Amino acid sequence: MTCSERDLAIYVHWPFCKAKCPYCDFNSHVRHQGVDSKRFTEAIAQELAWFAAQDPGRRVTSIFFGGGTPSLMPPSMVGFLLDRIASLWDSAPDIEATLEANPTSTEADNFRGYRAAGINRVSVGVQALDAGSLRVLGRQHGVDEALAAYRLAVKIFPRSSFDLIYARPGQTRESWAAELARALSEQQGHMSLYQLTIEPDTAFARLHAEGKLAIPGDEAGTALYEVTQDLTAKAGLQAYEVSNHARPGEESRHNLHYWRYGDYAGVGPGAHSRFTIGAQKHAIATEKHPENWLKRVTATGNGIVSDEILSGPEQADEMLLMGMRVSEGIDLGRYERLAGRPLGQTRIDDLAALGLVAQSGRRLKATAKGRRLLNAVIGELAA
Repeated sequence: MTCSERDLAIYVHWPFCKAKCPYCDFNSHVRHQGVDSKRFTEAIAQELAWFAAQDPGRRVTSIFFGGGTPSLMPPSMVGFLLDRIASLWDSAPDIEATLEANPTSTEADNFRGYRAAGINRVSVGVQALDAGSLRVLGRQHGVDEALAAYRLAVKIFPRSSFDLIYARPGQTRESWAAELARALSEQQGHMSLYQLTIEPDTAFARLHAEGKLAIPGDEAGTALYEVTQDLTAKAGLQAYEVSNHARPGEESRHNLHYWRYGDYAGVGPGAHSRFTIGAQKHAIATEKHPENWLKRVTATGNGIVSDEILSGPEQADEMLLMGMRVSEGIDLGRYERLAGRPLGQTRIDDLAALGLVAQSGRRLKATAKGRRLLNAVIGELAA
């Protein structure tokens, strides 16, 4: 249930999109004049080499291409980076290589190229099975187009994720139940089901502040969450994380590596890392603006703009924040070693009495009830 200290996950950030979705607060950029894919890919390879040189001899267990829209990358560039990673590190025999894909027909045409390059898992951003919602969300595909792309992905890749957003404007419990049931009839073992939130500095945030956008309130959101848990459980998809559901063995190994607080190297504009060098764990972030990041990498071999050494207690807090998201919970002994103190047993007991957490030996996890109030539970444990 824990990650080997020498195991490493690689995150590759491709920051470019055809259009900026109004709900998105990720580091994504539109370049109407086109993108020099070769130049950016070569710079990502440089940054990978920088990480490899800091702590040689590690083993890569997963690779994740995120964005932005990495399915806009030419398959040859994806293959180039996978080959570069293989040349820099040892790879686990069952390495997971995931690419986030938009389900437009143009991008779906690249699926066979990505599979030939070495991608063995795709996360398909369907986001809605309702034409009106897709327009509101600013998506570039239609419902039939998305389903056709997902079905094609299933034929080509060994593993796939069907991704949706719920608690959308105007969504009811009944409409979400019908939409989710349709998606469950298509999925192949993994679904990422994210509750829409209004993020700062997005188009949705501005519309919401002006009273022009309304999303389901807390009570309605809870009802939609409960529908999600009920229908996925009946379909045999376990809620192994707050927003992720899978058949046993189909969990995202890459994301589990994050949630279990393993080391990862993030490359590309705006990527983040938690990377141990010697005995010190570093919190690293790269320049967000793509062209400025490119200049930094060209000059120094990396685009790093901040590099902070995390103390033991800071690591413990991060481990708690990440680990309580997953159904397996956290190792209390590991927390204690990092923090230099145990989690307060009185707080654990109080939360357990409320039915929010469960302790079994040296493991602590949030209950189904606790996951609905996770931020409050974590805040109380960390106090």
